Amino acid sequence: MEEYFDVYDERKQKTGRTMARKGYFLHEGEYCLIVLGIIQKPDGRFLITKRSADKRWAAGAWEVPGGGVRAGESSEDAVRREVKEETGLTVSSVLLIDTYSNVDLKRGDNYFVDIYFIREEFDEKDVRIDPHEATGFQLASFDEIKALEDEGQFLHYSRIKTALEKAGELPFSDDC
Repeated sequence: MEEYFDVYDERKQKTGRTMARKGYFLHEGEYCLIVLGIIQKPDGRFLITKRSADKRWAAGAWEVPGGGVRAGESSEDAVRREVKEETGLTVSSVLLIDTYSNVDLKRGDNYFVDIYFIREEFDEKDVRIDPHEATGFQLASFDEIKALEDEGQFLHYSRIKTALEKAGELPFSDDC
């Protein structure tokens, strides 16, 4: 079954149009919406996943759960769905902490990203990774995530760091 997304304008308002996710090309003033879910356990460690090797973009890189918002779906519903699909976890509360946009007219890849913060207690045995999405997971401190970034192996690092700083949710060491 083909997946569709809502087309948004530059004010992040739905235009009433939808577009097929596969093979889309967005023009000036057209955007899709993506979500990221930063999941932190009360002990301060973050749940990160390793992208499947067959992913079209950034195969094998580490990231936080997330993905595209489907047509008719809210951003909050999408982050809950993406976290559930990718990790098997049902999260109790989510907090929108940042939004940014990207415009790439050459590739027709314009998007908004809503970044959510989720503080959730769970056991590692509760994490069930979808093999179509990821090949593994780990619970990592922010310093460990920074080390993966230094190796070029972590996606969205600067955006996640900025969002967590804005929200006051990140205790930094001097080298972060």
